[in-house]
Amino acid sequence: MIAQNPLIAFIPTKDAARARVFYEELIGMRFVSDDSFALVMDANGTMVRIARVGEFTPAPFTILGWQVNDIHRTVAELTSKGLQFTRYGFLEQSEDGVWTAPDGPKVAWFLDPDGNTLSLSQH
Repeated sequence: MIAQNPLIAFIPTKDAARARVFYEELIGMRFVSDDSFALVMDANGTMVRIARVGEFTPAPFTILGWQVNDIHRTVAELTSKGLQFTRYGFLEQSEDGVWTAPDGPKVAWFLDPDGNTLSLSQH
C-alpha cells in the first residue's frame, strides 16, 4: 500500500534563506526548487521540504537523522565545517559527542539554524 511510495520529509523553518545555506552547503543536500511554501531539497533520493512556518517552537526530540557508516569520521567532517554537536549531561558521550547505546548503536545530535534537533547514527 502506501509504504511502497516514496517518502517525503518535512522540516520547519523561520528563515528559509538561512536554512537553505545550512542544508545545501553544510549538510550537502541538493537544492531542487523553491515553491514559496517550502524549499525542496533532495537527500539521496528522498524529497525534503523545508517548510516556511513563521514562528514555532522546535520539538525537544530528533526530527530527522542520517544513518552513516562511520559516525566518528562523519562527526569530524562536519565539525571541520563548523558544526557543533550537542552535549547532554545525562548521557555519557565520547569526546566528539557520540553516545553509544547499551546495545551498540551510536548517535550524535546537532541543531539546525532553527533549533531543530537532527542526528547521525551508526547501527
